[in-house]
Amino acid sequence: MGFLAFLLLGLIAGAIAKLILPGKQGGGWFITLLLGVVGALLGGWLGSVLFGVGLEEFWDLSTWLLAIGGSIIVLLIYGLIVGRRKAA
Repeated sequence: MGFLAFLLLGLIAGAIAKLILPGKQGGGWFITLLLGVVGALLGGWLGSVLFGVGLEEFWDLSTWLLAIGGSIIVLLIYGLIVGRRKAA
């Protein structure tokens, strides 16, 4: 998968993760892109370690599920960090 395809995957996966998680998450499109790309990397790494499946093809269902799952994990961690900073 090329670099631009990976960025597009990260942006869409980050946006879907924000839609799935309840509540208001801060950040605009750049934070969504960044969290989505980091989440896609995390999801691809976890998928290869746990299931032997990575981020190979753009239109593969496992690629999208791993990227969205990783984005949800990263978004939850981001919410914990930003939430603590706002509370302090």
